Amino acid sequence: MKRKTGFSIAALSVAAVLAMSGCANQGSGGGGEEATSDRVELPKQETLEVSPDVVKAAGDGNAKCDSKLTIAYVGAMTGPNAQLGINIYNGAQTAIDEHNAANPDCQVAFKKFDTEGDPAKATGPVAQATKEENIIGVIGTPFSGESKATGGIFEDAGLAHITPSATNPGLSENGWTTFFRGLGNDTVQGPSLVKLVEKLQSTKTCLIEDDSDYGIGLAKVVREEMGDSLACEDSVTTGQKDFAPTIQKIMDAEADSVIYAGYFAEGAPLDNQLVNKGYEGYFIGPDGVKDVAFVEQAGDAANNAYYTCTCVPGDLIPEFAEAYEKVSDGAAPGTYSVEGYDTMTVMLSGIDSGVKDRKGMVDYVRNYDGVGYGKTYKWDEKGELEDKAVYGYKTEGDGIVSVGLIE
Repeated sequence: MKRKTGFSIAALSVAAVLAMSGCANQGSGGGGEEATSDRVELPKQETLEVSPDVVKAAGDGNAKCDSKLTIAYVGAMTGPNAQLGINIYNGAQTAIDEHNAANPDCQVAFKKFDTEGDPAKATGPVAQATKEENIIGVIGTPFSGESKATGGIFEDAGLAHITPSATNPGLSENGWTTFFRGLGNDTVQGPSLVKLVEKLQSTKTCLIEDDSDYGIGLAKVVREEMGDSLACEDSVTTGQKDFAPTIQKIMDAEADSVIYAGYFAEGAPLDNQLVNKGYEGYFIGPDGVKDVAFVEQAGDAANNAYYTCTCVPGDLIPEFAEAYEKVSDGAAPGTYSVEGYDTMTVMLSGIDSGVKDRKGMVDYVRNYDGVGYGKTYKWDEKGELEDKAVYGYKTEGDGIVSVGLIE
């Protein structure tokens, strides 16, 4: 069935383009075999056409509301993986600025609470946010671990929260009525990682997972998809610096691709050390790896990286990118920046329609059906988004570019 989206892709073919003839990366692992330089390159996506029906934060400019009404961002602004949270926050701030500039009689406040992306630290900021009665909706939390740790607190407070980026499938199985996910979960992204391996014509893949709820859940899906065809498996831990044992497994398996299920804080040094040991294959990561911070930290090694993400390439939406750069000190939209904007827009449109309290916001989001910049936002009874588009990305220069929808 054709995926329901709020936009169409122009001038793009995701068919593989061979840089040289022959099979891709045969013998590029260890074992002393001579590696080839053959590599499949997926073409860069050049344009993304936005639907004329997109719901924008400004609304019609005629909204009236209590000036005390507040939407909060609760998530990482500091910590090892903070950039993901900053991307979301800046997207949400873009929406707030657009809304308040257009609606002089409805000035919605925006407040942030830093969780550092740490499940052990997130409960405090979440509890604080739920105690502030003027906060009637929350964007966050970004990471699966902290979302798991705090979902019950939001539920007890009756406070609607939309995560733009947490993908662990189990989050929607807790019976929470206030939880909504602004993207497809890992049962969607996991198979897309495998499809990306196939597009790159890899023949030997190693699966490496970190110890986060996110990484473990994602690796489980990949493992179910690939089964006995995996060349090797291993795990790493949060904060790990030396990856020699894992690298040895990859080299011994003569792998020509690595799927890394985890975040860029450990993914970047792993890729760097792997390439320095002579690995010439692909390093394929999910949305937790897809960040310019990964490219910066991995250095030249990041040239081997491809990524999947249930996030929309905001840099290909000129109108959005221009507005976003005004609140990000000129930085281009990053991973989940569009989703930060779109999920904030959902809540702002609720306030514009007359929502005044937490119960009203929960009901509004549950029944919402509208087109955002990146996708259609409509949720099922568990808070899962029905539109589950997944994009592929790759490193290009010192940045990351889209290679289009992974289908």
